[in-house]
Amino acid sequence: MSDENILEVTGLRSYFFLPEGRLKAVDGMDFSIPRNRTVGFIGESGCGKSVAAKSVLRIVPSPGKVVAGEIKLRSTNGEAGGEAGGEAGDGWIDLAKMDPRGREIRAIRGRRISMVFQEPMSSLSPVHTIGDQITEGILLHVTDDRNEARERAIEMISHVGISNPKQRFDEYPHQLSGGMRQRAMIAMALSCSPDLLIADEPTTSLDVTVQAQIMELMLRMQDEFGMAIMYISHDLAVISEVSTVVNVVYLGRIVEQDDAVEFFKRPLHPYSQGLLKSVLVLGTRTTGRLDAIEGVVPTPLEPPRQCGFFSRCPHAMQGKCDVAVPALVEVEPGHRVRCFLHSDAEETPDE
Repeated sequence: MSDENILEVTGLRSYFFLPEGRLKAVDGMDFSIPRNRTVGFIGESGCGKSVAAKSVLRIVPSPGKVVAGEIKLRSTNGEAGGEAGGEAGDGWIDLAKMDPRGREIRAIRGRRISMVFQEPMSSLSPVHTIGDQITEGILLHVTDDRNEARERAIEMISHVGISNPKQRFDEYPHQLSGGMRQRAMIAMALSCSPDLLIADEPTTSLDVTVQAQIMELMLRMQDEFGMAIMYISHDLAVISEVSTVVNVVYLGRIVEQDDAVEFFKRPLHPYSQGLLKSVLVLGTRTTGRLDAIEGVVPTPLEPPRQCGFFSRCPHAMQGKCDVAVPALVEVEPGHRVRCFLHSDAEETPDE
């Protein structure tokens, strides 16, 4: 394990147990998040990005649960060992071993790891003021003094660029604009100075100007607090701007990992190439329709033993891609790809 990483995930599998069978939303993911860096996750809807993020926080909704893998968080004083799932002296705690409703994981949520969700209106309580929702975490993790918690919350509201913070403290979510609600969500997430911020499509419902402001705010907060960011987005332009490493997710697996600059220069997986070809590049002239990846993401309900992209891949090889799952292999330093075009290595079955 690297001393530079704050989070290291290995072999993560999160399944939903349905009457029809097991829906393998996350089916063997390996990734790490370095300190003070932003790691991007891209892919179509339904590929497992959000479930992977919720798995880290152990908030996968029922009937889903983490069934295998390690979610190693670098420990602080007093965290390693015991019921927390760490091994004394190893410097890490395994969140996957914790009770999702237990005291140990609740002490980590909001304090060590925070999350900004896609839609603030559905994530914020409509019957509690913005101030109450921000101070709740501060009172739980930082101080028992309500006056001190109020001052810290007002300071954080101001910090994220919301005007008249004392007035906004006593207002409800419906009284704020979309951009202000998202800023309030960020203020809540950062109120306890977390080590890792998970941002799940934090600017999807906002206009372009507000998106730019939110992104600038998050990067400024990262520099200020020294936190790591796990950034999930469909917007490849945003990922290219903010990420140091890119993870391409498809059907519950990471199919490509690379340095962000190098990835956008030369993606190797056919799915990655398809994603980049489907984006309009400013400054170029397009006479016809944009290239699109044919078909849709299959439902990962008891998926067959084959490459997940087989049915949509223009380079699919009969008798190879349809009978085995390619392993995620390092083909160049720091560049890993899951594709038989680049390696014959097969992934070992999980059963």
